[in-house]
Amino acid sequence: MNWKLAARAAKMNPSVLREILKVTERPGIISLAGGLPSPKTFPIQAFADACAEVLHNDGQAALQYAASEGYAPLRQAVADMLPWDVDASQVLITTGSQQGLDLVAKVLIDPGSKVLVETPTYLGALQAFGPMEPNPVSVASDEDGVIVDDLVAKAKDARFVYLLPNFQNPTGRTMTEERRAAVSAAAAEAGLPIVEDNPYGELWFDEAPPLPLTARNPEGCIYLGSFSKVLAPGLRLGFLVAPKAIYPKLLQAKQAVDLHTPIFTQRMVSAVMKDGFLDRHVPTIRALYKRQRDAMMAALTREMAGLDVKFNAPKGGMFLWARLPEGIDTVKLLPKAVERNVAFVPGAPFYAGLGDPRTLRLSFVTASVEEIDAAIAALAVTLREELELLGEHKLAPAQV
Repeated sequence: MNWKLAARAAKMNPSVLREILKVTERPGIISLAGGLPSPKTFPIQAFADACAEVLHNDGQAALQYAASEGYAPLRQAVADMLPWDVDASQVLITTGSQQGLDLVAKVLIDPGSKVLVETPTYLGALQAFGPMEPNPVSVASDEDGVIVDDLVAKAKDARFVYLLPNFQNPTGRTMTEERRAAVSAAAAEAGLPIVEDNPYGELWFDEAPPLPLTARNPEGCIYLGSFSKVLAPGLRLGFLVAPKAIYPKLLQAKQAVDLHTPIFTQRMVSAVMKDGFLDRHVPTIRALYKRQRDAMMAALTREMAGLDVKFNAPKGGMFLWARLPEGIDTVKLLPKAVERNVAFVPGAPFYAGLGDPRTLRLSFVTASVEEIDAAIAALAVTLREELELLGEHKLAPAQV
């Protein structure tokens, strides 16, 4: 059979993260790679109780087709928990926040459309946007987020700028209050819509991050959120909040994809969330992740002593970003690390343009403190061996 693929199929590439996760399934591998929440945080009993409650109280409706917009009580709960005035009619329940990115791409991107992203940015967003054939343009960024002057310089004719202000994936950085105010004002003045992705915002360690960008200009932003990091990723439950002018098209795009997000899952989450469950549950996640972040930073400081390794101190979330010495390519380093039973994610795929080959992302949330210590020690040995090989190559006589 001669299957003729659509041109957009060429834009669909395998996820680097998904391929790495296959490697981490090998016995004995300590994975610092995948962005998986710790299964220790999953409120299994709460879901068992909610499952029984939903089936007992309204099982037929829970197993039937439902409204594309989402379960009304859950939409209202989302509106109520956001720190600005949101009407439930602006909330669209999605099959994970990843679906929200897909819907945004379908509604806002034409072939060749300029889309602005951070440097680096979330790989899953680049994948979601890719089949719509945009022209992704990186905006210069520092430890506080996108640099406003470069954002303004590149804003003309851009469809939107995609930002993760809180504990960004992959870098773990957080946009400061001053930068948020400046970015919001500059985007509004330029007429540049913002797509704000906030899956990690509740996972702060010492203090909550500043108000979302969307709270400053709701009519100029689409806001994406997720229940994956505060409840469980297997639920595949997220949401978006959109201005009323754009909401109907996002809803129509969703209807064409899946009709609606599973209503049984929505009803279960709604039942779990009642009576302030998240206010009691999320602090336990924060405490666990903070201990593991501290352990990773201590291990990096100890094991990478004497090496030119730079890493940040994320104030929340799940990831730490590191830059290794000049000459190191983390894509080539990864299989050697795997041989020593440790996995990470190379940083280069997270860039819309030419990536920095020395960078890598480390997740500190699924490994225990003991596993983090062992993994960082193994990574340090791997790096030292690679640096020795590079040194030998530099000292070798030129080949004629």
